[in-house]
Amino acid sequence: MNALALVTGATSGIGRAFADRLAADGYDLIAVGRDTARLADLVASHPNVTVRPLAADLATPDGIEKVAATAAAEPVDLLVNNAGVAHYMPFAELPAHRAAEVVNVKILAATLLARAVLGGMLDRGAGTIINVGGMIAFSGPAPSSVTPRRAVYGGALAYLLAFSQLLAAELEGTGVRVQALLPGVVATEFHTRQGIDLSGIPRMSAEDVVTASLRGLELGETVTAPGVADPSLLDAAFAASLAAFGGQRPELAARYRS
Repeated sequence: MNALALVTGATSGIGRAFADRLAADGYDLIAVGRDTARLADLVASHPNVTVRPLAADLATPDGIEKVAATAAAEPVDLLVNNAGVAHYMPFAELPAHRAAEVVNVKILAATLLARAVLGGMLDRGAGTIINVGGMIAFSGPAPSSVTPRRAVYGGALAYLLAFSQLLAAELEGTGVRVQALLPGVVATEFHTRQGIDLSGIPRMSAEDVVTASLRGLELGETVTAPGVADPSLLDAAFAASLAAFGGQRPELAARYRS
């Protein structure tokens, strides 16, 4: 019996690269996407494994519930929370429904799908959850000169990073692994759908992102950043965060005293 992977956003970009790679490695797939024609193409492309298309829009509560119900009912060995939507614009100009879409897809769906598969993984003593975020998770301290504006999107990716790290620590010793996958700029349709032309900027391939993810799991990484050559930079960032967290005291800091 083949291992089973559930991949969201499986019809393009990083999600399609994951689906293709996992199918080539012998996984059966539950492929989640909105485009039924592309889902059909994915099924036809992998006749040697079972690919079950699941049409759903994770920007909606109904879509999240549909996929979560499937995830909870199946023996999912590998969950790839990849689905993404990016609406880059100043926060005051971001329509409420667009903000909700980002939060639903990158925060709510990723959280609830992880919860849906986790019980079965714990019962079996094995499983992997990959949360696909991005290096924008580190961009909170960026100055006002940095564009495009993306407070909601960046905040959602920062959530995925912290969620993955904390969940990985919580699950230590259970056999269930969690990875935050943080690519930089990738050559996909992601930006062109927003009217952003990055054709002149060097970009990593989606296939290389997947290669980094799977190798990162072999290396035991919780945070995999495919484009960061010096891992000590990540170690330093996380050490600084823990130092700030550990530096709090119950007394009011001197700078706040009049």
